[in-house]
Amino acid sequence: MFDYSTLTADDIPRMAEELMAASDALFDRVVAVEGERTWVNTMAPLGEASSLSARMYGQGLFMADAHPDEEVRNASREAQETLAAWGISVQFRKDLYEGIKAYAATEEAAALEGEPARLMEFELRDLRRAGHELAEGAQAELKQMKERAAVLSIQASANLADYKDWLIVEADGLEGLPDAYKEMLEAGDEEDTFKIYMDYPHVIPFFTNSIRRDLRRDLRTKFNNRVVNENRPLLEEMIGLRLKMAKLFDLPTWAHYRLEEKMAKTPEAVFEFYNDLLEKLPAMAQADYAAMEKLLIEDGEVGPLEGWDTTFYDDKQRKALFGVDQEMVAEYFSLDVAMQGMFDLTGSVFGIEFEEVENPPTWHEDARLYKVTDTASKELIGHFYADLFPRDGKFTHAAAFPLLAAHMGPDGEWVHPVTAFLCNFTKPTESAPSLLKHDELTTLFHEFGHVLHMTLSQATFPRFSGASTEWDFVEAPSQIMENWCWEKEVLAGFARHYETGAPLPEETIDGLVAAKKHNNGSFNIRQLSLGWLDMGYHATETMPDLDAVLAEAMAKSGLPVHNDTFMPASFGHLMGGYDAGYYGYLWSNVFGSDMWSVFKEEGITSEVVGARYRKEILEPNGTKDAIDLLRSFLGREPNNDAFVEMLGM
Repeated sequence: MFDYSTLTADDIPRMAEELMAASDALFDRVVAVEGERTWVNTMAPLGEASSLSARMYGQGLFMADAHPDEEVRNASREAQETLAAWGISVQFRKDLYEGIKAYAATEEAAALEGEPARLMEFELRDLRRAGHELAEGAQAELKQMKERAAVLSIQASANLADYKDWLIVEADGLEGLPDAYKEMLEAGDEEDTFKIYMDYPHVIPFFTNSIRRDLRRDLRTKFNNRVVNENRPLLEEMIGLRLKMAKLFDLPTWAHYRLEEKMAKTPEAVFEFYNDLLEKLPAMAQADYAAMEKLLIEDGEVGPLEGWDTTFYDDKQRKALFGVDQEMVAEYFSLDVAMQGMFDLTGSVFGIEFEEVENPPTWHEDARLYKVTDTASKELIGHFYADLFPRDGKFTHAAAFPLLAAHMGPDGEWVHPVTAFLCNFTKPTESAPSLLKHDELTTLFHEFGHVLHMTLSQATFPRFSGASTEWDFVEAPSQIMENWCWEKEVLAGFARHYETGAPLPEETIDGLVAAKKHNNGSFNIRQLSLGWLDMGYHATETMPDLDAVLAEAMAKSGLPVHNDTFMPASFGHLMGGYDAGYYGYLWSNVFGSDMWSVFKEEGITSEVVGARYRKEILEPNGTKDAIDLLRSFLGREPNNDAFVEMLGM
């Protein structure tokens, strides 16, 4: 395993230079081929360069999101910019393009099958999308814009990670908050004041428990205005660049360019999907909001219900209707207990075993390393890191990262994958371990779904490994994992009180399960509104008015528009790879629900279904189109029946 504990800011640029030099030498070998072109002299060196890049990402570039040392993070971001510009220059090398095209025209290339044939197809598609079929001037313009877009993306991510702000709250403003929450707060400069930071362990409990509507509003306003001064101009420039790049390909919008590589294929298909949901979801959402607003008015407040009210009243409803007190429930889901329960479940269902590695050389003491082996063969499958608590400069949301993609190395030896998942759960205190609310438990399972997808991949080439399916399917193997968090027999199997060891009461589990569809309309209409925002910025033929699109998208949620804020500045998906792709969360949920229906029919902990799911979905990864993976696993054409049932429609 790579030794992160000794990594310094000086190491990262050196590693980047070594990668570029070694890769350029491989590319030069491809260009220098004389005589007949073959897979060995043309495609194999490209694969070797890809393998080198896979290592560099995990050993150096990932540190921008995780390393506690600001100098190391900055060095990583600088290396990201350097390597992004270099990578784009490689895409635009005409001599490489001609070498690959020459090989593609050979009889050997025409006879390729399976994964090699798919790699060839994707390489040619990449070359076309890099503008090699454009006029020389247009391609040069495209290259310049792609280089600038890469810089903008890195800068926006860095701004969000480095952002630090807080809301000052007096002691009496903490009424309703649990003692464990108050215990972790930092004191303000004035006596009896406290800082509520903008990270999730601070803001989510505050929105859930604070009885002070004015403070919930103030916190939401600050939260929605994070990095607005820094990132709004970057976002505006990025959207303009993307539109210009699409026009170079004679495409009407950036969404048309991006969706070519996705299941949906066209913006029209996305809007058709959304419009179908808009036939029923708004009425469901309004019914949800009306019930919450009734409670708001009963509390002596004046309507309408606002965005800073929904979490508070949703929690209040769950307590009253289902007996679900999230703070009480959290006492049964200490992080270690939840992790072990997740390991036991997935280990049994998928035929794998987990073992924590003692004293690993990690980037931070919070990062824990685990080894994954196959239960039957006892052979090593891979490793993953779990870095689950917030700190300054760390990635602020929850996500999984392929530090080293599983693939066949250039020497014919299998490269075992290494993955990391980062979350921002509440840190342990002197009086209690890290305790997860039920929605945090689903986040844990969701991100671990990505880890399993990356870890169990059996793709030969890095290109198809590390959850490298279509971007609007990639969430399906993580969303399916959330379903286990709502199953009575699963929760009863591991939920234990952190002090007494008592099991979660059966009536509480019944309440949790019964509450699964509670406020489903309001939750999913919000997801749709975020996707509508994304498409509004990227499925337009002219430069959009950012504020007008935001207002239209937020109106889709059914709540009043939060004036004087600009949430897209901190909506990292827009700049971080989900552009014209956020719809994928709901879209892939259709397929995640359909796959889950097989477990429901044949047994939610069925090892037979688990083995088939591992073989047909997780192991192939991106080696086949997602629709073909689904057909293989389901044994039929996929449908949306389970998704519709899940929504309560």
